Order: sequence, then structure tokens, then C-alpha cells
Amino acid sequence: MKRREFITLVTGAVVVRPLGAQAQQAEQMRRIGVLIAGLSESDPQARPRIAAFREGLQSRGWIEGRNLDMQVYWPGGSAARLRSFADELLQTKPEVVFAGNTAALLALRAAKSTLPTVFAQVTDPVGLGVVESIARPGGNTSGFALYEFDVAPKWAELLREIAPRTACIGVIYDASNDAERHLPLLEKALSPDVRLLSYSVHSRPEIERAIEQIASQSNAALIVLPGPLATANHEAIIELAIERRLPLFYPYRYFALAGGLISYGPDLRDQYRSAASYVDRILRGEKAADLPVQFPTKYKLIINLKTAKALGLTIPSSLLATADEVIE
Repeated sequence: MKRREFITLVTGAVVVRPLGAQAQQAEQMRRIGVLIAGLSESDPQARPRIAAFREGLQSRGWIEGRNLDMQVYWPGGSAARLRSFADELLQTKPEVVFAGNTAALLALRAAKSTLPTVFAQVTDPVGLGVVESIARPGGNTSGFALYEFDVAPKWAELLREIAPRTACIGVIYDASNDAERHLPLLEKALSPDVRLLSYSVHSRPEIERAIEQIASQSNAALIVLPGPLATANHEAIIELAIERRLPLFYPYRYFALAGGLISYGPDLRDQYRSAASYVDRILRGEKAADLPVQFPTKYKLIINLKTAKALGLTIPSSLLATADEVIE
């Protein structure tokens, strides 16, 4: 080989190798773990949420199989599986963890997670002790709160507007969740002629017994607070509420779509999509402690007109006009 050809070959190799190394570094595989309590992978409520989370990541350049390894854990409604999956997720040592709701976040905390964590659908992160403050979370956790507690009186107001004869509102909440924090505000919002009954439940039979007791009251209505137990049993709750002719309120849209009377709350897909922005920022070097907790800026009112007719209720035209969606 001639000397000039040899120099050209060596020089070319020197040039090519750094470029290859840079490309490899740019496409380094990053790992995140996802835990979502109360849902299974096949649940129709699960697919749009995780799809929104993936869309949020993809819009920021994170593509599964190319530069992102994402493991998603679906424990369904099983508390034992939730604890087991939280432990399993942490053992894989992802760079960032996404907790898809309060129960998932609490399971990770119980498993002594020290990994950077982003959450969505958490009602009271300060009260739960997962962040120090809204503006400055501190620690290793931040994310997107479900809503502020002052939205709770709006639920009672909407129920009374739709069912003005309501004399008793029964509230069912998951004993493992933090939703009971709504109760004082709900009670404060009620007029003196309306009673509030609350039921902490641990299982589907307890849910069924609570609904039967609420239905035994005169002119009763039902509010189901969010939690993995309610999510896993939402179809049974709706069916029993309709059988007992109970106007049913729930914060999430899918309850109204499945036959609940009314829902008023944030779009969960937006929460998951927004959570991806914090995962992105942490992967790029920011700390969860420096990312403020954010709250929804918009709540959606969904009314199931078909269910209202089945219950013999006439929805005020003014309320229908303000609804974001009417199901007929």
C-alpha cells in the first residue's frame, strides 16, 4: 500500500469513529418504569391514558425501542399485586418512575423508592407528604395533581341542580386512598336540609352494601370518589345505582360514558400527556425537586341524558348549554 493511501485510510478511520460514537451516544437507551393502580392493560380506560403518555414522550423525541425502554406494570384492582409490582419495578432500577395515580405513588413510597418520580392523578400531594410544597416539592417527587379540593362543593351543587329533591348524599370512597379529604368541604357546601353519609370501603361487597344503605334513604344521590377500587368496579357501581334509581356523580368522564348520570373533573389523558413533559425534563438533567406541582386549568362537565331520562330527571336547559359533552 502506498504511503499516501495508508494515511488517507487511517485519517478516514479517525474521522468516522467519533461520528459513530456520537451517534451511539445520541441514541443511548434510557429506562423508565410506569405503575398504574386499579387498571389492567386490557381495560378500555387504560389504553387512552397510556397512549397519551406515550404521545407526550414521542413529541419530545423519546421513541420506544430506539432511545427509550419503558416497562409498564398493570396490577389491576389487586392490592397484593400492586405491592409486588412496585417492588419489581424498583428492582429494575429505571432512571425515572411514573406513578399513574395516588395508589401507585403510595405503593412506591411504601417500597422505599428513592428514584426520581413523576405522578399524575394525585389529589393532595402535600397532605400525603409526598412533596414539601406545591411550588418547591423538594425530595425526588413532583407531578400533576388531580384537582384542588375546592372543586368538591361544585359536585354537590351540580347534583342538587340536576336532582333538586335530593335530601341525602351518600359518598363512597376507597379506604386505601386519600379521597376522604373531600368530605369536610362537601359537607360544608350542603344546605341544612341535605344530609351527608360517608362510607369507607375495602371491597366490592362493601361497595354494594353501602349503595344499598344509601338507596334506602329518601331522595338520595350518590357520589363515588376516585380510587382504584372504584375504577376496578365501576361497571357494577353504575349498574347498581341505576337499579336503585340513584343519581350518580363521579369526577371522571368514563363513569358518565358507562351510564353514570354526571361527571365533572379533569381530562385524565391531559394529565398523562403533561406528566411526560416532566419525565422528559428529568431525563435531560433537571431535578424533580425543582419542578412545581401543577393543577388542571380546565374541568369538563359530562351529562348522560339517557340516564337522566331513565331516572325521571329533567336536566335544566341552562346546564345542558354549559356541558362539554351530552350523552344521548
